[in-house]
Amino acid sequence: MKKDSFSARADIDETITELVMTDDLTEKKQLAKIILDFAHKKGIYSSSIFEFYMARGRDEFKGFTVPAINLRSMTYDLARAIFRVAEKNNSGAFIFEIARSEIGYTNQLPTEYSSAVLAAAIKENYSGPVFIQGDHFQANAAKFKENPDKEVETLQTLIADAISSGFYNIDIDSSTLVDLSKPDLKKQQLLNYEVCAKLTQFIRRNEPKGITVSVGGEIGEIGHQNSTPEDLNAFMAGLEERLPNGSAGISKISVQTGTTHGGVVLPDGSVAQVNLDFNTLRALSEIARRKYGLAGAVQHGASTLPPEAFHKFVECETAEVHLATEFQNMVYESKHFPSHLKKKIYEWLKINAANEANQGETEEQFFYKTRKKALGPFKKDIMGLRQKTRDAIAAEVEKKFDFLFKQLNAVNKRDLVNKYTHEF
Repeated sequence: MKKDSFSARADIDETITELVMTDDLTEKKQLAKIILDFAHKKGIYSSSIFEFYMARGRDEFKGFTVPAINLRSMTYDLARAIFRVAEKNNSGAFIFEIARSEIGYTNQLPTEYSSAVLAAAIKENYSGPVFIQGDHFQANAAKFKENPDKEVETLQTLIADAISSGFYNIDIDSSTLVDLSKPDLKKQQLLNYEVCAKLTQFIRRNEPKGITVSVGGEIGEIGHQNSTPEDLNAFMAGLEERLPNGSAGISKISVQTGTTHGGVVLPDGSVAQVNLDFNTLRALSEIARRKYGLAGAVQHGASTLPPEAFHKFVECETAEVHLATEFQNMVYESKHFPSHLKKKIYEWLKINAANEANQGETEEQFFYKTRKKALGPFKKDIMGLRQKTRDAIAAEVEKKFDFLFKQLNAVNKRDLVNKYTHEF
């Protein structure tokens, strides 16, 4: 294949495989540029969901929840499946995302992740805006306490890299800095809204001309105590004070309502039922829209919830729901995933993740919580599986994507999305 152009759609398979397999950052960026240029020729472009969310904040439409999907492995193959589901359901309201932590343990730099998504769109003949998001660009509380400026600079470097790679949607998570020992709510949220404001302003200085990056804030660290209206009001009051007049703020707010990232695994390896507080979710979404003009509340850690729960997000007018672990689980547990590779991964975990083993936990619990850490070291092994095998795994996960799109009513929204988004 020539390194400067495509002669046919089939070339995209070879190009994205080369990009994923190479460890040479310069070569990776060159291949990414080829994919980006071809995507533009096909009418495929990274975009911001900001204006769309602002319109929702103005009550111009309602009645659905945007799925934001984290792809930790088989990103190209699973993104293709998502685009097929989107075409089938005439959807435009869906997001591809990857968290700061996932970038690390899956060994997917922003340029690789966005390239895999755009390559998938090319392969599936998709066209129009594609929303790629930095999920949980999270402040490390311990590192922040040790050196606040350095931790903020680290996040700024990550944000700049993400934006340059086509991530025009960034979720800032400084909720890790909330200090519940403080006497009043605003003081509890102080570092949260100060860092969020600082990073939002950094984004505004670095976003491409003609596009407003969609920024999300967060008031409650996932897995901790549930958020309250008072938390939301304290955070927003402080954030608005810190942002310059006339500057675009955030478009949505992540809240805690009872979920835990990845779910809570039981001794037999199954995931415990979650008592998710939908009333809190409904109340916070309404306050976010009515009082602050945001799209609403965002729910994290939802992919492992029981199937009958997902339609409730729509009933609560949840703006966005984040889905990740279940797709990873489906890849690992697929009957098509080679048993020899899974065994090799688990043997690797016994050695390289041994320090994460807790006394009293079963082997099933250990592998469940640690196997995400093997996705980076074994990325090339998984990408190197026969196409037939990867297609079969992706077909299984595709059914789940289709179910979720329908449950979240993220169907027949393409014209609405196109109304509020544009190529810059």
